[in-house]
Amino acid sequence: MTIRNLFATPFYTGGIDDPDLVAALDHSCRSLARDDRAGRQWAKDNAYAGYTSYASLADLPQRDPAFADLKRHLDRHVAAFAAAAFLDTGGKKLRLDSLWVNILKPGGGHSGHIHPHSAVSGTVYIAVPPGSGALKLEDPRLPLLMAAPGRTTSAPEEVRNFVYAKPATGTVFLWESWLRHEVVPNAAKSERISISFNYR
Repeated sequence: MTIRNLFATPFYTGGIDDPDLVAALDHSCRSLARDDRAGRQWAKDNAYAGYTSYASLADLPQRDPAFADLKRHLDRHVAAFAAAAFLDTGGKKLRLDSLWVNILKPGGGHSGHIHPHSAVSGTVYIAVPPGSGALKLEDPRLPLLMAAPGRTTSAPEEVRNFVYAKPATGTVFLWESWLRHEVVPNAAKSERISISFNYR
């Protein structure tokens, strides 16, 4: 008997091994949360439990040298992921399309979603207090499973319907943008800071 696991979903874990850069990004993110009134208003209007620059600032790598340094790190990670996932980009490099700050207060989360109009998406984690939660990844076949039974508790990760990826400070997660994911509620006693991004 032979069983093959087909149609794999690649998920990349890397890191920013530069504590000074992570510290600079932490400072920059907190400064933005204090100074970006439009971002704070968007978060309030959209019931976002914290701060995000998602709808207010589209030029962070041009605005702040720490984000420019981060972009250089991310470019290398995304190129490595694209090669490992055998993405055919027609000989062109994937380019950063958008990048935004997320500061989640205790209790804050983000419901399941995808990132349309992008090829690769990801998050780098800047402040990850204990209990601040994982990134929940969803099997993209779920809408098609109909009457399929669930998985046993001993099922290996590659056949589970949901996988929880736990970050640490400096962790970089990458995935193809069609992969549905969510941010579980922050159960820590302090804010979790991350920077999300899309490449096209």
